[in-house]
Amino acid sequence: MKLITKFLIQLLAMTAGLAQAQPYPAPDPDKIQVLIITGQHVHYWPDTTPGLKKALEDTGLFEVRVTEEFRGATAATLENYDLLVMNYYDRRQDPVYRWGEAAEAAVEDFVSGGKGVVMYHLALGAFYHWDEWEKISGGNWRDGRGHHSAQHDFDVDLIDRDHPVTRGLKTPLRMEDDELYANLIYQPEGSYHVLATAYDDHSLYGDNVRQPIPGPGIHQPILWTVDYGQGRVFVTTLGHDGEDVLHPTFVTTFTRGAEWAATGEVTLAIPPALAE
Repeated sequence: MKLITKFLIQLLAMTAGLAQAQPYPAPDPDKIQVLIITGQHVHYWPDTTPGLKKALEDTGLFEVRVTEEFRGATAATLENYDLLVMNYYDRRQDPVYRWGEAAEAAVEDFVSGGKGVVMYHLALGAFYHWDEWEKISGGNWRDGRGHHSAQHDFDVDLIDRDHPVTRGLKTPLRMEDDELYANLIYQPEGSYHVLATAYDDHSLYGDNVRQPIPGPGIHQPILWTVDYGQGRVFVTTLGHDGEDVLHPTFVTTFTRGAEWAATGEVTLAIPPALAE
């Protein structure tokens, strides 16, 4: 009886490992395989995550799965994926929301080995003291560095119009009722590449200026890329809420950035209203 019980336990363990490594149904080999990592946030991720998933799947290029619990993940968890989309924030350095060394190493190896990551919005504020997360991000929201005025309409100015993500897009692109991230802390110059900026009008802060910056305003990075090992990272600070992630400017730049991060190329058509 003990031998049978031991065999059953081993069989269940093997089955669990197989289920983790091989998602069901089996991945579509003709589509880019995406895992959205979410489940903890100070923003309402149950609204934004479905919007991110829809934006990707509506292109016909991506097959998307979502995990709301990434703690304990391993390299086997990620082996079927081409792209990770980070919609996660760990609530101000609370260690209970860290993923653990094995999961963090799996993410680092996933990217450095040649696959892709999209850093979305306040994922840039996650994981203080994880140095590689900051290198993957290129820029981060940290204590005393990172703020925004109230949500408002603003122009997104394309700085690099020859990059695959931005090529063929008109400039400026209009973003409506969104947050404009400002005063982040960035990695050394040359370790990230800015695709687009937006003008942060200091007059919009009113009495809410927690991090004063001289002058009437300054252009802030909004979209950028990072090369991490052999992998590619696309970063967007846009898309604060469920409505913002459905906005044409967000959807177009997000999906094109996702394709580029996963493959190094962009084949997605540009909506006529956003084409140059």
